[in-house]
Amino acid sequence: MSDPIRILIVDDHAVVRKGLAMVLRLEPDLDIVGEAENGLVGLAVAQRLKPEIVLVDLVMPEMDGQEMALALRKSNPEIKVMMLTGTEVDDRVFDLIAVGIEGYVLKQIEPGELVRAIHAVGQGEAYLHPDVMKKVVGRIKPQKISSIALTPREIEVLQWMATPNTYKQIAVQLCVSEETVRSHAKNILEKMNQPNRAQAVLAAMRIGLIKLNET
Repeated sequence: MSDPIRILIVDDHAVVRKGLAMVLRLEPDLDIVGEAENGLVGLAVAQRLKPEIVLVDLVMPEMDGQEMALALRKSNPEIKVMMLTGTEVDDRVFDLIAVGIEGYVLKQIEPGELVRAIHAVGQGEAYLHPDVMKKVVGRIKPQKISSIALTPREIEVLQWMATPNTYKQIAVQLCVSEETVRSHAKNILEKMNQPNRAQAVLAAMRIGLIKLNET
């Protein structure tokens, strides 16, 4: 059995921090190693505790989530960042995706879906809440480009990558192994010259390879 995923929660509202910690501690493979009330404190705690994933509120005093995420990218790029925000999708999501933030979720997300998102990010995937994806896609102006030579199977996998499904769930849908899906995903990222799943999906939508919600 693999070690639990080490998580740091950063939010200026104690009730939110405690609530998240209480929910996530119910999962035996998640370990809440610390909490922090703003980005400045969060950076110091992250440096000391070296979590695998940091759940960061976007709007905080002293240092907000975006500033903390950018600082972590420079000081501890191995730490994965999942951004938390309220009911509105902030326009800053575009900048965060551009720097490779691994996850962006809304606070009204169901506990089970949050756990799935954390597991996905912990396994090296990227997760964008469907509402976030819709807003991002709404800003995309498709450009037909045929220079990316993906196979029909890779395009099928890429379309599934545009959904909230994890690679394990995609494998079930396609009746193949998770390793096969991950192999396809790796080839897709290499062919498209993209660093992660979210950016590959957005690039594919931009050039008209796939569309949202076809699957």
